[in-house]
Amino acid sequence: LEAGVSTRHLSYVETGRSQPGRDMIGRLAVALDMPLRERNTLLVAAGYAPEYHETPLTTVEMKPVQRAIEFIINQQEPYPALVMNRHWEVLVTNRALERVFRLLREEPPRHGNIARQIFDPDDMRPFILNWEEVAGDVVRHLHNEVAAAPTDARAKTLLEELLAYPGVPAHWRNRDVAVAPVPLLTAVFGRDDLVLQFFSTYSTFGTPRDITLDELRIECMFPADEATAEICRNLAR
Repeated sequence: LEAGVSTRHLSYVETGRSQPGRDMIGRLAVALDMPLRERNTLLVAAGYAPEYHETPLTTVEMKPVQRAIEFIINQQEPYPALVMNRHWEVLVTNRALERVFRLLREEPPRHGNIARQIFDPDDMRPFILNWEEVAGDVVRHLHNEVAAAPTDARAKTLLEELLAYPGVPAHWRNRDVAVAPVPLLTAVFGRDDLVLQFFSTYSTFGTPRDITLDELRIECMFPADEATAEICRNLAR
């Protein structure tokens, strides 16, 4: 009903008795809140040309977006911020994140992927004091993303890779829809006597018409206590 399609017409499409029109596919995709990449896949499967382009973030056309991203992450100083895509690959960071990472770990992170940084015992994992809580949240998100985009082979591969790391609970292999995410997750980082606590907000671009924009996520990390805030301010001096 939300898509403006009768149940009879929809059943004809499902059984192959009727060919869906391009407009109908678009309305169904909107009603299902499908990502733009999946909408293209749906259009191609129905015999239509894809509708949405995927423009690299580094192109001239994306200059306004680049400026907006730089403004947001620079305004987040002295607290960390980063930009990632749907596969958790880090595209841009601010200097505050680099300073915090250097404080915890002498070498830069091994991976350019946030999820791998969290799960790899040779990367940031040893410095996440509430690792099971943080990693479990990542797995829940990935399970949901794979369910929402079943044709996304890269997301499936990433999830399988994370689940193969040592010390990962076996029950994480199954998507548990009954477990609701916590209202606000605080990530606790530590090294020796140092403890840093952050919670994050995530921003996206409204009504995107490009796949790249649709998949961008801007994470801004805020101190969860005054001690963390003071350390971040001192690092920026």
